[in-house]
Amino acid sequence: MKEFLDYATSKLNVDKKLVLVYCVVYLVAGFLMDKLGSEAEIARFTYWWQILTVYGLYMIPISLVLRGLPFHMQYAYGLIAMGLLEFGGYALGSSYAYPDNILDKLFTVRNFSLGMALFFALYFPLGNALVGKVYTLIFKR
Repeated sequence: MKEFLDYATSKLNVDKKLVLVYCVVYLVAGFLMDKLGSEAEIARFTYWWQILTVYGLYMIPISLVLRGLPFHMQYAYGLIAMGLLEFGGYALGSSYAYPDNILDKLFTVRNFSLGMALFFALYFPLGNALVGKVYTLIFKR
């Protein structure tokens, strides 16, 4: 456990500008995805501020810890993180899935949370890649 905590602490000790890029990229993505989910009547957060807690306080630290790992490892660890998040969100009612939405029709209602977790786990490897490119483009000239 100590080894993991040392590893995680070292991965979280980053340039504040990198954290700023993560915040902008992830929070914009969060607001856009919540809006898209609402407009398409797939799913949405119950409260707007959940975008800040989920994308900012949950996903960014996980992304920082996972950055630098191979794509498949980021996805696998991200899947665990998102599976727990999706399960908890729908179980507690802090996330709302629209009845008879397009994903329910495609995958059935029993597979909705699994489908959401499988999709959103891609945020970790893809988000890390995007943030790395934006950070390099802006700050590493």
